[in-house]
Amino acid sequence: MELQMANGGTLEVADGVFAREYKKGLVHQAVVAYMAAQRSGTKAQKNRSAVSGGGIKPWRQKGTGRARAGTIRSPIWRGGGVNFAASNRDYSQKMNKKQYRAAISTIVSELVRQERLLIVDVFEISEPKTKAMVAKLSELGLSNDTLIVTVEDDRNIALSARNLISCEAVTVTMLNPVNLIAHDKVVMTSDAVKAIQEWLV
Repeated sequence: MELQMANGGTLEVADGVFAREYKKGLVHQAVVAYMAAQRSGTKAQKNRSAVSGGGIKPWRQKGTGRARAGTIRSPIWRGGGVNFAASNRDYSQKMNKKQYRAAISTIVSELVRQERLLIVDVFEISEPKTKAMVAKLSELGLSNDTLIVTVEDDRNIALSARNLISCEAVTVTMLNPVNLIAHDKVVMTSDAVKAIQEWLV
């Protein structure tokens, strides 16, 4: 198939990447898996075996008049361990690479159908200025709620976009299901489109 470019030309692309049937369940699975993988899972508390001390019985079993106790690190003691203590946890979900690539293809194809994908020959900012980025987006008829995708990291683009709350600039290697669907429009350079196609075919 051919995609229309901002300059009026066309770009030949693979149907398997840019004209794929939309699968809501697959996209949902990819988004959930990606967001789950971002969770740190570092919350932790100490149970009675992790708290230091308590190696000796605090007093003899019988004859003292007090309740029997085996360790000063029991959860009912001050300074003791925590009942049902939270531990480090891995929230990541397994998703096959083939499924993940299929989900990205599905999202990109839907962007094409909804006319939310704009392809340009190059995307350049002469100086790292937020005003320059706003002017560039306005020139292309876009709002600030735009994802800019390039092949290589461009410092001017990154610095110009970071002060715009809803604008994001990424390279092809940083693409993920969340940033693809989070923006109103997606701008890709022709080189980025070719790189995405090589990745997803």
